[in-house]
Amino acid sequence: MLGVRYLEKAVFGLDYGQLKLVFHALEERKQVIENAPHLCHALPCMTPCFDWFEVVYYWMGLKMYDLVAGRRLLHFSRYYSAQESVELFPTLARKGKGRSLRGTVVYYDGQMNDSRLNVGLACTAALAGAAVLNHAEVVSFLKDEGTQRIIGARIRDNLSGQEFDAYAKVVVNAAGPFCDSVRKMANKDALPMICPSSGVHIVLPDYYSPDGMGLIVPKTKDGRVVFMLPWLGRTIAGTTDSSTSITPLPEPNENEIQFILDAICDYLNIKVRRTDVLSAWSGIRPLAVDPNAKNTESISRDHVVSEEYPGLVTITGGKWTTYRSMAEDAVNAAIKSGKLSPSNECITSNLRLIGGDGWEPSLFTVLAQQYVRMKKSDGGKVVPGVMDTAAAKHLSHAYGTLAERVATIAQNENLGKRLAHGYPYLEAEVAYCARNEYCESAVDFIARRSRLAFLDTDAASYALPRIIEILATEHNWDKSRQKEEMQKAKEFLETFKSSKNAHFHDGK
Repeated sequence: MLGVRYLEKAVFGLDYGQLKLVFHALEERKQVIENAPHLCHALPCMTPCFDWFEVVYYWMGLKMYDLVAGRRLLHFSRYYSAQESVELFPTLARKGKGRSLRGTVVYYDGQMNDSRLNVGLACTAALAGAAVLNHAEVVSFLKDEGTQRIIGARIRDNLSGQEFDAYAKVVVNAAGPFCDSVRKMANKDALPMICPSSGVHIVLPDYYSPDGMGLIVPKTKDGRVVFMLPWLGRTIAGTTDSSTSITPLPEPNENEIQFILDAICDYLNIKVRRTDVLSAWSGIRPLAVDPNAKNTESISRDHVVSEEYPGLVTITGGKWTTYRSMAEDAVNAAIKSGKLSPSNECITSNLRLIGGDGWEPSLFTVLAQQYVRMKKSDGGKVVPGVMDTAAAKHLSHAYGTLAERVATIAQNENLGKRLAHGYPYLEAEVAYCARNEYCESAVDFIARRSRLAFLDTDAASYALPRIIEILATEHNWDKSRQKEEMQKAKEFLETFKSSKNAHFHDGK
């Protein structure tokens, strides 16, 4: 969540701007974990040191981090000997390329389930009275004929093709990497506000990393940061940072995938194979550029809020850790722009997200006991029940206190089977998400309600027919729509370069 780059620049570079970012991120990290305890947790991250200077350098830096964090600290950082380190992280190499492991330093950061947090935000907003609409896009702005101030937008429902007008005192543009396209609808001469950057990640089998420990290399041989973390039962490794063009379906470059594999190979005692890659994808970071700045040094990991056109507030940049304060800044700017009179100040700093209020880590035991693994049908035949420990833990963490609703659907509607072997996702989740979480397409489920596509491309492909069958029942899809959903989902999965669908240069 926090980012080792900011930390190193702030502590060792004595960069006041980066230090402010770290302070702010620490505070927001604390709030995210408290507001969505079922989706966020502390994760120890290990940095290997191959000479004693590195041991002292990183240990001192992390102790300064402990001091800076204060009450926001998750756990104290510490040093482990080489022997202790390989016991904690069995695949960590003790020797290699003429060097020996001297030990590791470990600090704690936050980890979250981003897709579930995203949908949780939408559902929490809906409970507070927001009108939530997905699969819709702004095609043009509505302007006051006299003042030319933006007073709304023409919106197209991409599921039905219908268009309608929505009026507002202020429009907020939070379109991420597409924010410049939205700004140009208001002013075709608008200068760019973002510098798009590509970040590639790969997913590997769980044996690459232990369940409760991550590995972070602050500086590889070419100066980049690489990490390897346990993630939803598998191992995620990354990342890259390179300029890119903006596209709705970015694809990872094979060279970038190989860079990550080569980088982690230097620190592991197992053979790192391209054929082990279960999924690989590229995302676009909207690095912010202040449109009023005079030089390119204004490119920032922080966020920027701007109102260049009357009635249109744009927010871009930033990162997941600080999403809440970004939203607060955007709403404050909208209040100022529209001369609005809110009835109260921002309350989101202490607002639990849906499923988080009253959640306890032991909730999964209730599910495991209440929803038995085996049950008898009316005819006396024993059929698979709903709940084993892995599924119970998954539902507890993914849905929080609403997990029992999913389990009830699984038990009562005969939707207790797993969607794919080796993964805890249940058929009942598809039905639940269709009814309660705006799940309107197959891609919605495999990528935005769960992370199955990101965890294992082949498993997602295997699960697609059943997912579409359940969604067809929930949404009354005809055969034509089901065929269309299958085609769109396959095209989406083609952008994930797993070992099965990758294009190799050397016949590997």
